[in-house]
Amino acid sequence: MGKPDGFLLYQRNEDGERACDERIHDYDEIRVSSGPEERRKQAARCMNCGVPYCQSAIRLNGMVTGCPLHNLIPEWNDHIYRGHDEHALHRLLKINPFPEFTGRVCPALCEKACINGCDGDPVTIRDNERWLAETGFAENLIRPAEIPVRSDKKVAVVGSGPAGLAAAYRLNIRGHHVTVYERDEKPGGLLMFGIPNMKLDKKVIQRRTDLMSKEGVTFITNTAVGRDISLEQLQEEYDAVILACGARQARMPAVEGIEQTDGVIMAVDYLSETTRHIPDLPEVNAAGKHVVILGGGDTGNDCAATAIRQQCASVTQIEMMPSPPRERNEDNPWPEWPRVLKTDYGQEEAIHVFGHDPRIFSRTLTSLIREEGSLKAVEIADIHFEEGRAVISDERETVPCDLLIIAAGFTGCEAELPLSLGINLTKRNTVATEENSFRTNAAGIFVCGDMHRGASLVVWAIREGLECAREVDEWMMGYTNLI
Repeated sequence: MGKPDGFLLYQRNEDGERACDERIHDYDEIRVSSGPEERRKQAARCMNCGVPYCQSAIRLNGMVTGCPLHNLIPEWNDHIYRGHDEHALHRLLKINPFPEFTGRVCPALCEKACINGCDGDPVTIRDNERWLAETGFAENLIRPAEIPVRSDKKVAVVGSGPAGLAAAYRLNIRGHHVTVYERDEKPGGLLMFGIPNMKLDKKVIQRRTDLMSKEGVTFITNTAVGRDISLEQLQEEYDAVILACGARQARMPAVEGIEQTDGVIMAVDYLSETTRHIPDLPEVNAAGKHVVILGGGDTGNDCAATAIRQQCASVTQIEMMPSPPRERNEDNPWPEWPRVLKTDYGQEEAIHVFGHDPRIFSRTLTSLIREEGSLKAVEIADIHFEEGRAVISDERETVPCDLLIIAAGFTGCEAELPLSLGINLTKRNTVATEENSFRTNAAGIFVCGDMHRGASLVVWAIREGLECAREVDEWMMGYTNLI
């Protein structure tokens, strides 16, 4: 432990953000990294406690706290403090193959479990991780790995989101021949087209996939498995196939006429098309429009920030759950995940531009108001829950709306591909496997990521990809040395 009293000497100091006045006029990343001197102070705050909850990923009161990848956080924090950046990076990459992703988009489950958060402020673990990853690239410490021995095994990975990339990375490093199929024009999945540039610059993803290509992974884009090539063909050509297609079946609210109304778009489509057209506007955009976003989560926040950059006339987020408290309740103690109100960057920008928080809590969408088929307003109503049953008020409130963005979550995977081969699905519309396994009922076909566990976080997708790779390796080789 480098500095036993570091948590007493230094206060938590997060990386800054560009001012709202500046950042709402572009799609550049909003976070501004601190230099090495500040990072060493922040790393010195890590207590190297005997039982590091930060890397535990334990489930408490129905929610996980701590890192699902079990990152060796105290170890690399100590190395950062001491100035041993290459050693720190080595310990980080031993567990997490893509710290440049998690250091940007992970909600930092590790920090919620940091023991400093018990009666103070946790260590800036995510900022430290991002800085360490970027230092690694800048100083050429992250470079293409040499694969000394290749096996004769071939693996196809369908989908290039975080789960697919993690599985491909691990199996390629192991020495197998890996080909990744992606239906979009660039690899990265929702990392590339579902998460806005403001949080994750697309050059960061391109840098990683270029590195993987140099290491031997083959990426085939603009190719939809099930349309351009069949799953049966992959079965014949490869020793194993991994399905990592995500859980992109969006939840559409049961509102009359919503699917036939101009001015209604799913959040993923809205964000994807915006990313594809930057710096220009996509065909469906928020310029000059009153925007209503159905959903108050991270995706809804991303949509609000995007609409503001497109110079919308107003933005409103409809959230059916009541507003969380601003501070922890007594029945939500550390190290449980803190169920508190979070005002994210998109909401901060809405407050800056329009003078108020865009979120309206305990409301639900009841109907659309149209003129000649085009959306003009929405009606909403109060909602609360009694014994798990939704109770909707008879009173209605009208909100102007030219563009309705549906960010109400997902209902599982797109089922056509797995069903084409008779692969079993669960009641949650995810691909079924045996417990603690990634193997489907179809010969040689495995599944990981959101397609397996349901819509979740990038860090969980990476863990699923790594664990799936281990099972595939063991299945093909009869043994495995992967961790």
